[in-house]
Amino acid sequence: MKELPWIKNAFLPLSWIYGAITDVRNFLFDKGILHAQKVPQKVIVVGNLTVGGTGKTPVIEYLTRLFSEQITTAILSRGYGRETKGFIEADSSATAATIGDEPFQFYTKFSPDTIVAVCEKRVDGALKIHENHPDVKLLLLDDAFQHRAIRRDINILLNDYNRPFYEDHPFPAGILRERRHGAKRADAVIVTKCPAALGIQEKERIIENIRHYTRPGVPVFFATTRYDLPRSYEGAPVQLKNVKMAAGIANPLPFAAYLTTRFVVTDQKVFPDHHNYTPSDVEDLIKNLKNDTFVVTTEKDMVKLKPLVVSKGCAGRFAYIPVSVDFGDEEQAFVQWVTSQTGDRF
Repeated sequence: MKELPWIKNAFLPLSWIYGAITDVRNFLFDKGILHAQKVPQKVIVVGNLTVGGTGKTPVIEYLTRLFSEQITTAILSRGYGRETKGFIEADSSATAATIGDEPFQFYTKFSPDTIVAVCEKRVDGALKIHENHPDVKLLLLDDAFQHRAIRRDINILLNDYNRPFYEDHPFPAGILRERRHGAKRADAVIVTKCPAALGIQEKERIIENIRHYTRPGVPVFFATTRYDLPRSYEGAPVQLKNVKMAAGIANPLPFAAYLTTRFVVTDQKVFPDHHNYTPSDVEDLIKNLKNDTFVVTTEKDMVKLKPLVVSKGCAGRFAYIPVSVDFGDEEQAFVQWVTSQTGDRF
Protein backbone atom coordinates (compact mmCIF):
# COMPACT_ATOMS: atom_id res chain seq x y z
CA MET A 1 0.00 0.00 0.00
CA LYS A 2 1.38 3.38 -0.96
CA GLU A 3 2.20 5.64 1.96
CA LEU A 4 -0.06 8.68 2.22
CA PRO A 5 1.84 12.02 2.27
CA TRP A 6 -0.11 13.34 5.25
CA ILE A 7 0.96 10.36 7.34
CA LYS A 8 4.63 11.05 6.61
CA ASN A 9 4.14 14.75 7.38
CA ALA A 10 2.45 13.88 10.67
CA PHE A 11 5.53 11.94 11.73
CA LEU A 12 8.02 14.64 10.72
CA PRO A 13 8.22 16.28 14.19
CA LEU A 14 9.16 12.90 15.67
CA SER A 15 11.76 12.49 12.91
CA TRP A 16 13.28 15.85 13.86
CA ILE A 17 13.53 14.71 17.47
CA TYR A 18 15.06 11.37 16.48
CA GLY A 19 17.46 13.10 14.10
CA ALA A 20 18.48 15.56 16.80
CA ILE A 21 19.26 12.70 19.19
CA THR A 22 21.50 11.02 16.60
CA ASP A 23 23.13 14.39 15.87
CA VAL A 24 24.05 14.80 19.54
CA ARG A 25 25.50 11.29 19.67
CA ASN A 26 27.57 11.88 16.52
CA PHE A 27 28.74 15.25 17.85
CA LEU A 28 29.99 13.60 21.04
CA PHE A 29 31.98 11.07 19.01
CA ASP A 30 33.28 13.75 16.62
CA LYS A 31 34.59 15.81 19.54
CA GLY A 32 36.10 12.82 21.33
CA ILE A 33 33.75 13.11 24.31
CA LEU A 34 32.54 9.61 23.46
CA HIS A 35 35.56 7.47 22.72
CA ALA A 36 36.12 5.42 19.56
CA GLN A 37 38.59 2.68 20.42
CA LYS A 38 41.35 1.55 18.08
CA VAL A 39 41.63 -2.22 17.71
CA PRO A 40 44.62 -4.32 16.56
CA GLN A 41 43.22 -5.02 13.10
CA LYS A 42 42.70 -2.62 10.23
CA VAL A 43 38.96 -2.04 9.95
CA ILE A 44 36.73 -1.65 6.89
CA VAL A 45 33.10 -0.84 7.65
CA VAL A 46 30.25 -1.51 5.22
CA GLY A 47 26.98 0.10 6.21
CA ASN A 48 24.14 2.40 5.30
CA LEU A 49 21.98 5.25 6.52
CA THR A 50 18.71 3.49 5.74
CA VAL A 51 16.94 0.73 7.59
CA GLY A 52 16.73 -2.52 5.65
CA GLY A 53 18.64 -4.16 2.86
CA THR A 54 20.96 -2.07 0.71
CA GLY A 55 23.15 -4.94 -0.46
CA LYS A 56 25.66 -5.09 2.39
CA THR A 57 26.06 -8.86 2.27
CA PRO A 58 27.24 -9.04 -1.38
CA VAL A 59 29.66 -6.16 -0.77
CA ILE A 60 31.14 -7.86 2.31
CA GLU A 61 31.52 -11.04 0.24
CA TYR A 62 33.18 -9.06 -2.57
CA LEU A 63 35.70 -7.53 -0.17
CA THR A 64 36.36 -10.92 1.42
CA ARG A 65 37.21 -12.42 -1.95
CA LEU A 66 39.33 -9.39 -2.82
CA PHE A 67 41.48 -9.38 0.31
CA SER A 68 41.40 -12.81 1.97
CA GLU A 69 43.92 -14.49 -0.34
CA GLN A 70 46.57 -11.88 0.49
CA ILE A 71 45.60 -10.83 4.02
CA THR A 72 44.33 -12.88 6.96
CA THR A 73 40.75 -11.62 7.23
CA ALA A 74 37.87 -11.82 9.68
CA ILE A 75 34.23 -10.79 9.31
CA LEU A 76 32.52 -9.43 12.41
CA SER A 77 28.75 -8.93 12.54
CA ARG A 78 26.26 -8.17 15.24
CA GLY A 79 24.41 -11.38 14.40
CA TYR A 80 20.97 -9.84 14.07
CA GLY A 81 18.11 -12.25 14.72
CA ARG A 82 20.21 -14.90 16.46
CA GLU A 83 19.02 -16.70 19.57
CA THR A 84 22.29 -16.14 21.45
CA LYS A 85 24.15 -13.21 22.96
CA GLY A 86 27.74 -12.14 23.35
CA PHE A 87 30.79 -13.13 21.34
CA ILE A 88 30.60 -16.30 19.26
CA GLU A 89 33.15 -17.44 16.72
CA ALA A 90 31.58 -19.60 14.05
CA ASP A 91 32.66 -23.23 13.92
CA SER A 92 31.25 -26.52 12.67
CA SER A 93 28.45 -26.33 15.25
CA ALA A 94 27.27 -22.91 14.05
CA THR A 95 23.76 -22.43 12.70
CA ALA A 96 21.69 -19.46 11.59
CA ALA A 97 20.03 -19.61 15.01
CA THR A 98 23.32 -19.32 16.91
CA ILE A 99 25.08 -16.65 14.85
CA GLY A 100 22.43 -15.14 12.54
CA ASP A 101 21.57 -15.87 8.93
CA GLU A 102 24.03 -13.54 7.17
CA PRO A 103 27.06 -14.50 9.33
CA PHE A 104 26.16 -18.15 8.81
CA GLN A 105 26.11 -17.50 5.06
CA PHE A 106 29.59 -15.95 5.35
CA TYR A 107 30.84 -18.92 7.36
CA THR A 108 29.39 -21.43 4.89
CA LYS A 109 31.12 -19.68 1.99
CA PHE A 110 34.47 -18.63 3.39
CA SER A 111 35.41 -20.99 6.21
CA PRO A 112 38.10 -22.00 7.09
CA ASP A 113 40.10 -19.33 5.26
CA THR A 114 38.18 -16.44 6.82
CA ILE A 115 37.21 -16.09 10.49
CA VAL A 116 33.53 -15.27 11.03
CA ALA A 117 32.32 -14.03 14.41
CA VAL A 118 29.40 -12.16 15.96
CA CYS A 119 29.26 -9.77 18.87
CA GLU A 120 26.92 -6.91 19.78
CA LYS A 121 29.89 -4.85 21.00
CA ARG A 122 32.24 -4.65 18.05
CA VAL A 123 35.24 -3.58 20.14
CA ASP A 124 34.86 -6.63 22.38
CA GLY A 125 34.47 -8.82 19.31
CA ALA A 126 37.57 -7.39 17.62
CA LEU A 127 39.68 -7.86 20.75
CA LYS A 128 38.45 -11.42 21.19
CA ILE A 129 39.28 -12.21 17.55
CA HIS A 130 42.78 -10.81 18.12
CA GLU A 131 43.16 -12.94 21.25
CA ASN A 132 42.13 -16.09 19.36
CA HIS A 133 43.77 -15.20 16.02
CA PRO A 134 46.55 -12.62 16.37
CA ASP A 135 47.44 -13.19 12.71
CA VAL A 136 44.19 -11.55 11.53
CA LYS A 137 45.18 -8.25 9.91
CA LEU A 138 41.89 -7.11 8.36
CA LEU A 139 38.48 -6.87 10.02
CA LEU A 140 35.38 -6.42 7.85
CA LEU A 141 32.53 -4.96 9.89
CA ASP A 142 29.09 -5.73 8.52
CA ASP A 143 26.40 -3.09 9.11
CA ALA A 144 28.42 -0.91 11.47
CA PHE A 145 28.21 2.60 9.99
CA GLN A 146 26.43 3.83 13.14
CA HIS A 147 28.52 1.68 15.51
CA ARG A 148 31.04 4.40 16.27
CA ALA A 149 32.62 2.94 19.39
CA ILE A 150 35.20 1.20 17.20
CA ARG A 151 37.66 3.23 15.15
CA ARG A 152 37.64 2.38 11.47
CA ASP A 153 40.17 2.87 8.69
CA ILE A 154 37.68 2.88 5.81
CA ASN A 155 33.97 3.73 5.95
CA ILE A 156 32.01 2.49 2.93
CA LEU A 157 28.45 3.79 2.72
CA LEU A 158 25.88 1.98 0.59
CA ASN A 159 23.03 3.88 -1.07
CA ASP A 160 20.19 1.87 -2.58
CA TYR A 161 19.41 3.24 -6.05
CA ASN A 162 15.71 2.54 -5.44
CA ARG A 163 15.64 4.21 -1.99
CA PRO A 164 18.23 7.03 -2.03
CA PHE A 165 19.08 8.41 1.39
CA TYR A 166 19.12 11.98 0.05
CA GLU A 167 15.36 11.80 -0.57
CA ASP A 168 14.47 10.36 2.81
CA HIS A 169 13.94 11.33 6.45
CA PRO A 170 14.91 9.77 9.76
CA PHE A 171 12.57 7.34 11.45
CA PRO A 172 9.54 7.37 11.81
CA ALA A 173 8.64 9.65 8.87
CA GLY A 174 11.25 7.83 6.79
CA ILE A 175 13.65 4.93 7.05
CA LEU A 176 16.90 6.72 7.86
CA ARG A 177 18.84 5.68 10.95
CA GLU A 178 20.27 9.20 11.25
CA ARG A 179 20.17 12.45 9.31
CA ARG A 180 21.43 12.61 5.74
CA HIS A 181 24.59 14.49 6.71
CA GLY A 182 25.79 11.33 8.43
CA ALA A 183 27.11 10.56 4.95
CA LYS A 184 29.94 12.99 5.74
CA ARG A 185 31.68 10.13 7.57
CA ALA A 186 31.85 8.04 4.39
CA ASP A 187 35.17 7.53 2.63
CA ALA A 188 33.34 6.18 -0.42
CA VAL A 189 29.74 5.64 -1.48
CA ILE A 190 28.50 2.69 -3.49
CA VAL A 191 25.14 3.09 -5.20
CA THR A 192 23.79 -0.46 -5.16
CA LYS A 193 21.03 -2.26 -7.05
CA CYS A 194 21.37 0.00 -10.10
CA PRO A 195 19.69 -0.84 -13.40
CA ALA A 196 22.08 -2.49 -15.83
CA ALA A 197 21.74 0.33 -18.35
CA LEU A 198 22.22 3.36 -16.12
CA GLY A 199 23.06 6.36 -18.24
CA ILE A 200 25.86 8.86 -17.66
CA GLN A 201 23.47 11.76 -17.07
CA GLU A 202 21.57 9.79 -14.44
CA LYS A 203 24.83 8.86 -12.72
CA GLU A 204 25.90 12.50 -12.68
CA ARG A 205 22.55 13.53 -11.16
CA ILE A 206 22.90 10.91 -8.40
CA ILE A 207 26.51 11.90 -7.72
CA GLU A 208 25.50 15.55 -7.41
CA ASN A 209 22.75 14.65 -4.91
CA ILE A 210 25.08 12.46 -2.86
CA ARG A 211 27.85 15.07 -2.76
CA HIS A 212 25.52 17.54 -1.06
CA TYR A 213 26.12 15.41 2.04
CA THR A 214 29.60 13.88 1.72
CA ARG A 215 33.03 15.43 2.12
CA PRO A 216 34.57 16.90 -1.03
CA GLY A 217 36.33 14.38 -3.24
CA VAL A 218 34.65 11.28 -1.81
CA PRO A 219 34.33 8.79 -4.70
CA VAL A 220 30.94 7.42 -5.75
CA PHE A 221 30.75 4.00 -7.43
CA PHE A 222 27.80 2.32 -9.12
CA ALA A 223 26.99 -1.38 -8.91
CA THR A 224 24.26 -3.75 -10.04
CA THR A 225 23.07 -6.98 -8.48
CA ARG A 226 24.19 -10.02 -10.45
CA TYR A 227 21.94 -13.04 -10.14
CA ASP A 228 23.93 -16.20 -10.71
CA LEU A 229 22.70 -19.53 -12.04
CA PRO A 230 20.22 -21.34 -9.77
CA ARG A 231 21.53 -24.10 -7.54
CA SER A 232 19.89 -26.88 -5.63
CA TYR A 233 20.06 -26.91 -1.86
CA GLU A 234 22.79 -29.54 -2.29
CA GLY A 235 24.79 -26.93 -4.25
CA ALA A 236 24.49 -28.44 -7.73
CA PRO A 237 23.34 -26.45 -10.79
CA VAL A 238 19.65 -26.95 -11.52
CA GLN A 239 17.38 -26.13 -14.44
CA LEU A 240 14.24 -24.22 -13.52
CA LYS A 241 11.05 -23.36 -15.36
CA ASN A 242 8.13 -23.11 -12.95
CA VAL A 243 8.97 -21.66 -9.54
CA LYS A 244 7.31 -20.69 -6.30
CA MET A 245 9.16 -17.77 -4.72
CA ALA A 246 9.87 -17.69 -0.99
CA ALA A 247 11.85 -14.82 0.55
CA GLY A 248 12.42 -13.43 4.02
CA ILE A 249 14.55 -10.40 3.18
CA ALA A 250 14.21 -6.66 3.76
CA ASN A 251 13.20 -5.83 0.18
CA PRO A 252 12.03 -8.82 -1.86
CA LEU A 253 10.79 -6.78 -4.83
CA PRO A 254 14.02 -6.90 -6.92
CA PHE A 255 14.31 -10.65 -6.32
CA ALA A 256 10.68 -11.14 -7.35
CA ALA A 257 11.19 -8.98 -10.44
CA TYR A 258 14.23 -11.01 -11.47
CA LEU A 259 12.38 -14.31 -11.10
CA THR A 260 9.45 -13.11 -13.22
CA THR A 261 11.82 -12.19 -16.06
CA ARG A 262 13.51 -15.63 -16.07
CA PHE A 263 10.93 -18.17 -14.96
CA VAL A 264 7.22 -18.84 -14.64
CA VAL A 265 6.39 -17.71 -11.11
CA THR A 266 3.35 -19.65 -9.96
CA ASP A 267 3.21 -18.17 -6.45
CA GLN A 268 5.04 -15.83 -4.10
CA LYS A 269 5.46 -16.23 -0.35
CA VAL A 270 7.01 -13.27 1.46
CA PHE A 271 8.21 -13.53 5.07
CA PRO A 272 9.59 -10.81 7.38
CA ASP A 273 13.29 -10.00 7.15
CA HIS A 274 15.45 -12.46 9.14
CA HIS A 275 12.45 -14.78 9.48
CA ASN A 276 13.16 -17.89 11.51
CA TYR A 277 11.60 -20.68 9.48
CA THR A 278 9.67 -23.49 11.12
CA PRO A 279 8.66 -26.99 9.97
CA SER A 280 5.14 -25.66 9.41
CA ASP A 281 6.56 -23.03 7.03
CA VAL A 282 8.16 -25.82 5.01
CA GLU A 283 4.92 -27.78 4.95
CA ASP A 284 3.11 -24.68 3.71
CA LEU A 285 5.71 -24.08 0.99
CA ILE A 286 5.50 -27.59 -0.43
CA LYS A 287 1.74 -27.93 -0.01
CA ASN A 288 0.11 -28.56 -3.41
CA LEU A 289 3.49 -28.03 -5.10
CA LYS A 290 3.41 -29.55 -8.58
CA ASN A 291 6.11 -31.98 -9.66
CA ASP A 292 7.53 -29.55 -12.25
CA THR A 293 7.81 -26.65 -9.77
CA PHE A 294 10.64 -25.69 -7.42
CA VAL A 295 10.48 -23.51 -4.34
CA VAL A 296 13.13 -20.87 -5.08
CA THR A 297 14.67 -18.73 -2.36
CA THR A 298 17.52 -16.34 -1.77
CA GLU A 299 20.79 -17.65 -0.39
CA LYS A 300 20.07 -15.97 2.93
CA ASP A 301 16.83 -17.96 3.21
CA MET A 302 18.53 -21.15 2.06
CA VAL A 303 20.95 -21.30 4.98
CA LYS A 304 18.00 -21.31 7.39
CA LEU A 305 15.65 -23.52 5.39
CA LYS A 306 18.16 -26.20 4.41
CA PRO A 307 18.24 -28.13 7.73
CA LEU A 308 14.44 -28.16 7.81
CA VAL A 309 13.92 -29.36 4.25
CA VAL A 310 16.66 -31.98 4.59
CA SER A 311 15.03 -33.36 7.73
CA LYS A 312 11.69 -33.51 5.90
CA GLY A 313 13.26 -35.22 2.90
CA CYS A 314 12.14 -32.55 0.44
CA ALA A 315 15.44 -30.77 -0.30
CA GLY A 316 15.11 -31.83 -3.92
CA ARG A 317 12.14 -29.50 -4.31
CA PHE A 318 14.12 -26.40 -3.29
CA ALA A 319 16.62 -24.20 -5.11
CA TYR A 320 18.23 -20.82 -4.50
CA ILE A 321 19.68 -18.00 -6.57
CA PRO A 322 23.13 -16.77 -5.45
CA VAL A 323 23.67 -13.02 -5.83
CA SER A 324 26.79 -10.90 -6.03
CA VAL A 325 27.65 -7.25 -6.52
CA ASP A 326 28.79 -6.25 -10.01
CA PHE A 327 30.71 -3.00 -10.52
CA GLY A 328 30.72 -3.45 -14.30
CA ASP A 329 33.18 -1.15 -16.01
CA GLU A 330 33.86 0.60 -12.68
CA GLU A 331 35.35 -2.50 -11.08
CA GLN A 332 38.95 -1.60 -11.83
CA ALA A 333 38.43 1.89 -10.39
CA PHE A 334 36.86 0.52 -7.21
CA VAL A 335 39.56 -2.13 -6.70
CA GLN A 336 42.26 0.49 -7.28
CA TRP A 337 40.63 2.84 -4.80
CA VAL A 338 40.05 0.33 -1.99
CA THR A 339 43.46 -1.30 -2.34
CA SER A 340 45.17 2.09 -2.43
CA GLN A 341 43.39 2.97 0.81
CA THR A 342 44.62 -0.19 2.51
CA GLY A 343 47.94 -0.92 0.78
CA ASP A 344 50.17 0.91 3.25
CA ARG A 345 48.13 0.09 6.33
CA PHE A 346 48.92 -3.59 6.83
